[in-house]
Amino acid sequence: MDLARGLVAIGAGLAIMTGMMTGLGQGFAAGKAVEAVGKNPEAVGQVRSTLILGCALAETCAIYGMLISILLIFVFK
Repeated sequence: MDLARGLVAIGAGLAIMTGMMTGLGQGFAAGKAVEAVGKNPEAVGQVRSTLILGCALAETCAIYGMLISILLIFVFK
């Protein structure tokens, strides 16, 4: 029983790491969007809409990882 609880804790920790990786990815994307707007200010609308769509998709991955970690912690006791 102790081994199973330990493995569930490791799995939950790995699942919650998606939030950390998502934050890194969104920061990188925002930096590249600022560079793109700096190089081509006329395309600010298109860059902004693409950035918002990409960040929304990345955030759903983080929420999914959080959901999986909560399920692992509270369902598999």
